[in-house]
Amino acid sequence: MAEKSPPAASKLTVVTLVVTLAAAASTLLPARAEEPRPEGPHTNVRVGLVFDVGGRGDKSFNDAAYEGLSRASRELGVTTEVLEPSGAEDREAAMRLFAARGFDLVIGVGFIFSTDVNVVARDFPSTRFACIDYAPPMEGSIPPNVVGLRFREEEGSFLVGAVAGLVSKTGRVGFVGGMDIPLIRKFEAGYRAGVEEVCPRCEVQVGFAGTTPDAFRDPVKGKALAISQIAAGADVVYHAAGTTGQGVFEAARDMGVKAIGVDADQHDEMPGTVLTSMIKRGDVAVFDAIEDVAEGRFQGGLRTFGLAEDAVGYVDEGPHAAGIPEETKKKVEALAERVIRGEIKVPER
Repeated sequence: MAEKSPPAASKLTVVTLVVTLAAAASTLLPARAEEPRPEGPHTNVRVGLVFDVGGRGDKSFNDAAYEGLSRASRELGVTTEVLEPSGAEDREAAMRLFAARGFDLVIGVGFIFSTDVNVVARDFPSTRFACIDYAPPMEGSIPPNVVGLRFREEEGSFLVGAVAGLVSKTGRVGFVGGMDIPLIRKFEAGYRAGVEEVCPRCEVQVGFAGTTPDAFRDPVKGKALAISQIAAGADVVYHAAGTTGQGVFEAARDMGVKAIGVDADQHDEMPGTVLTSMIKRGDVAVFDAIEDVAEGRFQGGLRTFGLAEDAVGYVDEGPHAAGIPEETKKKVEALAERVIRGEIKVPER
């Protein structure tokens, strides 16, 4: 059925929205095509991605999402653009900007976009939206044009917890989280379970950098938390804290212990100090969401990625895993298989 023309009041709202978006765009970094559009079957599909705190170049989750976007451009031929909000108030404006320009899919990188996605998706019902680490609304339902991309972070954290428990010489290990929220508690719960699976006597020390999004970009606080844990005997410290984790790496280096990175291979952030990293394949989730839209099989709701989907894991091969004994790798691989088969249920909290 053809849509009816909007009444005068609605037309005024549309004009106001366009003016508002134009003003908002001036506060954002310019959207830009990420790479020349290659030949492919879906050159008419446009995808916009809005980065989370830290932006592109964080060598972590934002960069992983960008890799998925780039892969979609190369393999599917879709046109891609990105925006980096300059502040919290710009997240919604950035998503509206892409939607108002008629993009087929708009992606928000990070749980912090959840509310923004819900609001904008209802205003643009013909546009598809995806949100990484999406938190469903406390009241009401998920908009039908929204897919929430979620991960079993606890499964990947379980594996690095097992590594920490097996290599620790003191029987004490640490965990530094960014913002104290259920999502980051999943990392802690999985890590603790992995440590206890292989080393029941081991003690896990836990600290969080804060209760606001700024907790993900406070290296000074991260270093202080890690120093406290190391001083209490921790000889391996795992972080799930964004750029706050840089402080964890510095503390581990300065005090001669090992650190474990998160989301991407962070070995090069502190070679010789980073023992391994828990890998969270945001690139897999982003590519799959784009492919679903391009192939016409988009479905709203929740999608979850874990060990079975090869979307979480840890760095266990090559020179970046050289500090992990082969026997330890074999034991952890066996644990991973048990998780995939359902023999081990890793807790989320």
